[in-house]
Amino acid sequence: MKKLLAIGLALACIFGTLSANAADGYEMWLRYPPIEDRSLVKDYQRQFRTLVAPGEAAILNSAAEELERGLSDMLGEAPKRSDKLARRGSLVIGTPDSSELIADLGWEDRLAQQGPEGYLIETTRMGRRSVTVIASEGERGVLYGAFHLLRLMQTHQAVEDLAIAEAPKVQHRVVNHWDNLNRLVERGYAGLSLWDWGTLPQYDENPRYEDYARFNASLGINGTVINNVNADPRILTDQFLEKVAALAGVFRRYGIKTYLSINYDSPRAFGDLETSDPLDPKVQQWWKDRVAKVYEHIPDLGGFLVKADSEGQPGPQGYGRNHAEGANILAEALEPYGGVVFWRAFVYSPEQGDRFREAYDEFMPLDGKFKDNVILQIKNGPIDFQPREPFSPLFGALKDTNIMLELQVTQEYFGFSYHLAYMGTLFEEVLDTDTYAKGEGSTIGKLLGGEVFEYEQTGMAAVINPGTDRNWTGHPFVQSSWYAFGRLAWDYELSSEAIAEEWMRMTFTNDTGFLDPIGEVMAMSREAGVNYRSPLGLTHLYAQGHHYGPAPWHDKSGRPDWTATYYHRADEEGIGFDRTETGSNAIEQYHEPIAERFGDPEKIDEDYLLWFHHLGWDYEMDSGRTLWEELVHKYDKGVEQVRQMQAQWQDVKGLIDQQRYEHVKALLEIQLRDAIRWRDSSVAYFQSVNGLPLPEGSPEPEHSLEYYKKQEHRFYVPDPWHPKGDDRKVDY
Repeated sequence: MKKLLAIGLALACIFGTLSANAADGYEMWLRYPPIEDRSLVKDYQRQFRTLVAPGEAAILNSAAEELERGLSDMLGEAPKRSDKLARRGSLVIGTPDSSELIADLGWEDRLAQQGPEGYLIETTRMGRRSVTVIASEGERGVLYGAFHLLRLMQTHQAVEDLAIAEAPKVQHRVVNHWDNLNRLVERGYAGLSLWDWGTLPQYDENPRYEDYARFNASLGINGTVINNVNADPRILTDQFLEKVAALAGVFRRYGIKTYLSINYDSPRAFGDLETSDPLDPKVQQWWKDRVAKVYEHIPDLGGFLVKADSEGQPGPQGYGRNHAEGANILAEALEPYGGVVFWRAFVYSPEQGDRFREAYDEFMPLDGKFKDNVILQIKNGPIDFQPREPFSPLFGALKDTNIMLELQVTQEYFGFSYHLAYMGTLFEEVLDTDTYAKGEGSTIGKLLGGEVFEYEQTGMAAVINPGTDRNWTGHPFVQSSWYAFGRLAWDYELSSEAIAEEWMRMTFTNDTGFLDPIGEVMAMSREAGVNYRSPLGLTHLYAQGHHYGPAPWHDKSGRPDWTATYYHRADEEGIGFDRTETGSNAIEQYHEPIAERFGDPEKIDEDYLLWFHHLGWDYEMDSGRTLWEELVHKYDKGVEQVRQMQAQWQDVKGLIDQQRYEHVKALLEIQLRDAIRWRDSSVAYFQSVNGLPLPEGSPEPEHSLEYYKKQEHRFYVPDPWHPKGDDRKVDY
């Protein structure tokens, strides 16, 4: 009896552990919990009794395995795998080349319209039998269609009479990692790098590699840049290429191409040449030889990502050459293999009078001079992933140069892995922004979709930086931003609200008691972050280096160029950066009517007001409040929004698993603490500048400005950006 009891307790512990792990965030949005609605289960079982799938091709096999996994877990029984139709309930997947059954449907023209990454999911008849078909012209399309069908089931939708036609609107849908070869991650807040270089290439069966690929493929992401844009030249050595090849082999099974960030000074860094001048024939030959070696290891490499002549990174300008000359020699080396160059347009230097202007001023004279396999990767705003920025004026200006949009999922300026800030609303805001490049309706989304200019190639990229944390992203809700990026890269016309609901259903629960209030939390979270950090167009109020805590004053180095005071220009008379004709005239980089709108404080959206105007503290806002009163009001509102988020989260206790509930609850307490500090220290600083009293009803700061200044560098934060990479007292 004692032995039986002991065995029972042991089994209880094991199953308890498995149950806990199933809800600890590891599975992200690919959770397939058993469906409790028995009527729905019976409907699904009736339709998907048998899986008819070719198993030879790797990507098609991945699609079949995912369907088997999802159907088995959600329905309690695995479908029978067969190469023939069953009498009823067959799910048929494949391409016309891989499946005679699909070839016999005669859908070639329809599939060609969707392309090799698009797909059809239809309820149709084969002979007398009703079947469900997932078909595509290409293997990747079948895989994406499989995930789409599973998504319908995860969100408990009817699938009896399907007629779905999907295709991606953007060609290159890529995630960027800022992982270093020592496994530290720049702007990574979820542990060490996923890539365990020390065990590669021998051990490529780490389940996290495959699960990582599954997560991305489920969103239609077709490329990954696995190393930091501040690139270590060693990534191109044989030693590391063998390791990269092992990872690429895993990603390949899920239709994901591997890309590498490269250091532009590699010819010199390798010790082979004394120069990296792109117009030197020896340098050009060096790159051709090195690229040939790379493709020997990774025959389907997507290409290179390059950060050049920015933040100390080497580039062609060091040799008196321009960006086009620098990018084109890499493009020539990659061209025979079908590779592309993602050339980042994030550039600035201390000599520039207004950092806002620099990317446009450097790249516009080069429009049309880049090779067709070069794509300029442009951040959504002209500065640096701020909580809210006006769009980069390069969007809509470059007519003859391929472009792609770069977004940030990792929360560099949104509280790292400690704050809840759903970026879907930010991404949607950017994609829906009208550039007026060809009149009204020339949105950034349509630019990327090739609907405005005749680009050869376009894309979307996101800096994601997952790590070794069990839940991949640190904060559970950072997963939602990764998910939103992938869904919008596939279809930029989707709404962030619909994506948020989809993610919550797949990640947490289909219970509307959870979905409604937490949908509201997600919708307000980004705006709350803007309000308690940088309202009304303020920017870069962060402590230099780690970018976590507020510091609207000079940093300790005393450098005026990139500190907060450079950006906000606060003085006794007013606040804001004049970018009109009386200032840097950055507004001239935009098309009309945007330039006129941004240039007039009476017409501009107040969310962008201080980006473009230096205004008096008594300037009257739309609300009737003065600028000073409105600024304090926004800071107060941000704090109150976090309190509301906190209250609504507490109301859903018991509707999801305890582990993730308690995790988010604790993080919201940290977020409220930090929001109060952001508000109080910023308001105290601006009050010290303008000498004005606090508006009536505003809370007094908890501490003096001197206290905040002393404490500013004393956030205990994970700092993998720093070369030491340890958790330490950051002191810049």
